[in-house]
Amino acid sequence: MLINNIWGEVMKELRLHEGELNIMELLWSNKVLAAKDISKIIKEYIGWEKNTTYTVIKRLIEKGVIIREDPGFICKAAISKRTVQNMETKFLLGKLFNGSLHNFILDFLKYQDLSMDEIAELEKIITEQKF
Repeated sequence: MLINNIWGEVMKELRLHEGELNIMELLWSNKVLAAKDISKIIKEYIGWEKNTTYTVIKRLIEKGVIIREDPGFICKAAISKRTVQNMETKFLLGKLFNGSLHNFILDFLKYQDLSMDEIAELEKIITEQKF
């Protein structure tokens, strides 16, 4: 139980910046990549040099979100995309909506132009939540 509490506290504090998320997206999509391959892809799409990419990868390893395997500096995600999405959502809710999902949804939906299909999908989700 103590380990779960400690892990939960670490995850609450974990924040990934846009560059880190770009690398994580590659790993979530590809499951496993060598750091050299990550560097090549990131250079092509973002323009980072190899040293910058390796620095960010090492930071992600230190944060515990990437696992490094040798030989070959092979990288794989240690946490799921869903976990990061949940953490970021909770952070946003806490920062902008006092932690209230209800307030966020009400405020957000007031200013959206939803299609009939989107409204039907939301109604279905709400109906399922009742049971």
